[in-house]
Parts: sequence; C-alpha cells; structure tokens
Amino acid sequence: MKHPVSKKLNELESTAICGNDISSSVLYVSALAIAFAGQYAWITLLIVSVVLFLFRKIYGEVVGAMPLNGGAYNALLNTTSKLMASFAATLTILSYMATAVISANEAIHYLHHLIPSMPIIMATIGLLLFFALLTIGGITESAKVAVGIFIFHLLSLIVLTFFIIFYLSQSGIDILFTNWHHQSENGILYAIFFGFAASMLGVSGFESSANFVEEQQRGVFPKTLRNMWIIVSIINPLMAVFALALFAIPVLQSADYQNTLLVQMGDFVGGEWVAAIIAIDAFLVLSGAVLTSFVGVTGLLERMTLDRIMPQFFLKKNKKGSSYRIIILFFILAVSVLLITNGNVGLLAGVYTISFLSVMALFAIGNILLKIRRNKLPRPEKATWLSVFLAIVAVLSALAGNILMDPKDNLPSNIVVFLDYFIPTIIFIIIMLNRTVLLKLVLRVIYAIFNPVRRLVLNMDKQITQTVNRINDQEFVFFTKGDNIATLNKVMLYIIKNEHTRKIKIVLALDKDGTVPINLPDEISFLDREYPEIKIDFQIIEGKFSPQLIKKLSEEWNIPINFMFIGSPSDKFPYKVEDLGGVRLII
Repeated sequence: MKHPVSKKLNELESTAICGNDISSSVLYVSALAIAFAGQYAWITLLIVSVVLFLFRKIYGEVVGAMPLNGGAYNALLNTTSKLMASFAATLTILSYMATAVISANEAIHYLHHLIPSMPIIMATIGLLLFFALLTIGGITESAKVAVGIFIFHLLSLIVLTFFIIFYLSQSGIDILFTNWHHQSENGILYAIFFGFAASMLGVSGFESSANFVEEQQRGVFPKTLRNMWIIVSIINPLMAVFALALFAIPVLQSADYQNTLLVQMGDFVGGEWVAAIIAIDAFLVLSGAVLTSFVGVTGLLERMTLDRIMPQFFLKKNKKGSSYRIIILFFILAVSVLLITNGNVGLLAGVYTISFLSVMALFAIGNILLKIRRNKLPRPEKATWLSVFLAIVAVLSALAGNILMDPKDNLPSNIVVFLDYFIPTIIFIIIMLNRTVLLKLVLRVIYAIFNPVRRLVLNMDKQITQTVNRINDQEFVFFTKGDNIATLNKVMLYIIKNEHTRKIKIVLALDKDGTVPINLPDEISFLDREYPEIKIDFQIIEGKFSPQLIKKLSEEWNIPINFMFIGSPSDKFPYKVEDLGGVRLII
C-alpha cells in the first residue's frame, strides 16, 4: 500500500514548530535567571546566546552531512553503534515527554488565571489529547496551527515591548541603576555560574528541528537554527533588562513574579487587558511547545522503528501519512506521567533538565565522531574543534549547575526521578536490540522446566524458532567499490555486532568497460568461509552506482533501502547522502 507523499515544510512552518518551544522560554527563563544571577541575568542570557551560536555550527555540520530524522540518535547511529545511538534516543524521548507534560500543565495554569473554575488535571489531559489528534491529522495541518501560535506570540511580545518602552520613557530607568548596584550575597562569579545554568533551560527546543529534518524543504534546516538563535538572543536578554528596569530585585525573586513575570510586567505597564493578552499568549505558545514534542518524538521513533529498534507495529500509517500508533503511545505515556505526579510536574524537572542537556552534549560528541570517523563525508559547513569543545564544556557545566543548585537534602531527587523513567526505557531498548539472544535463552528455560511435557515444548520450540528465523531472514546489502579484505572484514564485524541477519549481498556495480579487482572474488570467498553463520552472496551488477540503481535493486530484491550499506563517500562523490534514499554509512 502506497502512502501519500507529505508536503514538505517551508522555513516559516519549520521555524514555528520548533520555535514555539524555544521561544516559550521567555515566559520563565528571565525570572529564573534573575532568581540566581540578580542584576547579571541579562549577561547570563547573552552567554547562553553565545553557546547556542556554537551549537548552530555543530548541528549544521552533522545534519548537513546526514539529513535524516533522529537528531542525536541519527548522529551516533552513523558514527558508533545502535546501543550508543539508542542511549541518546532514550534521553531525547524522556526530554520530549517532560516537555509535553510541563508545557501543557503550565499552559493550563496560565489559562486558569482567566477561567478560575477550570479543572487543571482534566484540562491538561484535554490539551494533550487535542495536540495528539492534531498530529495524527498530519504534520502540514499541525504546522498551520504552529505558525498561527508563533506569529501571535511574537506580536504579543512586540505589544508588551512597546508599552514597557513607553512607560520607561515617562518614568525613567532609575530602578535599573539601583538594581545594578544591588549587593549579591554570594559574589559575581557564583551568581553568573548558577544564573547561566538556570538560563540554559531556555534553549530547550533547539534540538527539535533535527528530529524532523526529513519533513523540511531542502535548505530550510540551517535557517531554523538561525531563526531560533536570533529569537533567543534578542527576546530573553531584553525581557530580563525590562524586568530589572520595572521592579526591584527582591520583588522579582518573589514566588508570584517567578511564576508569571511577563503577566506581572504587562499588568504594571498596560493594565489588565495587556496582562490578559500575555496570559493568552502564554497559553498558546506553551501549547505550541506540546505540539513540538509530538512532532519531534514522532520523527525520532519512526526512524528507530525503521532501524528495528522499536517493534514494526509502530510503522503503521493512516491516510494522512501519520504514524498514529506512535502518537497514541506518546499521549498515553504523557497522561500517565501527569496522573502519577497528580499535576505536580515539578517532579519532572530532573527528567527535563538532565535529559535535554545530555542530548545536546551527546550531539556535540556525535559531531566529534563524525569528524574522526566520517571525515570524507561532504557537509555544507563545519564547526571548529575549539567551538565543539567549548560547547560541550558549557553544556556539562550547565548540567552540573542545575544539579547543584538544589538544596543538599533534595540533591538526590532529580537523579532518582530521572532514573525512574530512564532505566525502564533503556532496558526495553536493550531487550529489543538483543531480542534474538533473549528468545534463545527463553528456549533453554522452557527445555529445563517443561521437558516432561515434550509435546508442548516442541510446539513452543517451533513457534519461537520461526520467530528467530523470520528476524534473521532479513537480507542486507553492502555496495563495495572493490574494497580490500580488511575493509570487507569490518563490514562483516559491523553486521554481526549490530544486525540480526544471516544473509548479505556484496554488490559491485561496474560500467561496461569496468573490470573486477583481481583479488576481490577470492577475498569474498575467504570471508564466506570465515563467517559460516552468514551467507555471503557476491554479485556484479552492470551499471553505474546511483540512487536509481539503489531503488531498482531495492524493489527487485525486496530489500528496504535502509538495510543497504556503503562506505563513507569522498568529496568527489557525485551524490549527496540524502539523495540515496536512506542508505546507511558503516565504514
């Protein structure tokens, strides 16, 4: 059954989907930075802008070289092993889960200011359900809603900025200068370090664009990174400066102002109707962050399912081309978290912080591995070694700061809550990666326990063996350029370590005048004897290696393209990796 080809997202649509998440940080990150850094909050937010600038190049290089869904998972999958990539994917999923629940709950709390009778928990579930259904309806339809929210958010901030500037032009900026001379209890360096750690929570969402890059038009991805960076670099420091110009630092550090700073600012300079606009905007843009979570996690889990890390059950699509089973699963997980915490989403803060900062660090590590192991792979831009190193240090510092900023008696809470969600998820993925081994282990247990009931044992033996064989019957393809035996041996070792199969085709595509390397047949024959558990089928195909040839062979042999491998192409390679339809790089 052929599914309809989805319309690719343009720059505005892509920016809106991930921009709603990162731009919603203005609702809390300025207050959070002031709570720790006081009058230096705008400096810490500018430092965050510099760190994000470094990550623009890091993300641009990795995704430019391998423009496939999955973000950090895709980067590590093509440079390390499935287990390491799955580790990054688990962190990403937990980050999206925490973002969806926290954003939905906070959005309803803002709306609750306007409708006090609204039940928080039920309304939050309703909001999660709305965006689940919207995502099931297709990413194009989701993008239209995201664009509307994004534009309204920017307009609301412009209105607020206008009223603040007008107010300050009348009353002056004496409070700003008074705040600047405010005495910090722990010193400037302490304030800036923990203020920076808190401010880094405002870049959550920057990683989202990489998780649905395949749904974006060509050339759009680096523009989304640029746009998100501009938004964060201008809005967040500016709002911190405005807040310091309107209120004294002790007022800003009070609980009421920490939770609804922008609403308080709007009410102070423009009255109730401006505050109402900001409250509505907060509800909408935080809702947009929920949409970002659904879109991002769908792209990631689709890629993991295609790579057979998740059960193939999740690949089922509806008429709109949406993987509705993935979306339903994510909705159920989000609701379960909400009910377990009984709306106290502060318990998820540890999951949120550790997950998304770890994902950014792993993406930078993926960039390093790309430089080392895939240095010949063409890419539109490159991040310098120094910038990657500084980015990793900055993210790890922010991660350490977020853990240390809690009181000592609460220090274990973040880690414990994180592990409560991380451990079951990673165990499930490890089971999926080693399912044939575990199935065989089950067989041995069955033999030991049920040997007296031999007929039952034999029946179960037959069924499980068929399952193992069905998994191992999937054939893989490696396109060789006439590689030597050492390179081909690396291919066999990768297959044995990362894939469940007992069949591989080694294919050499030759033009009419091309010649087969003299030693190649003998070397492949030797490998066939060296690895008796895998049947090697060496084929010489007449024709030039191209996307068309890959597609033709995939249809002829009924082998999905993502089960076909190549070595890293050089700068002279005539095609881009994305033109090959999902062929994997393993050498």
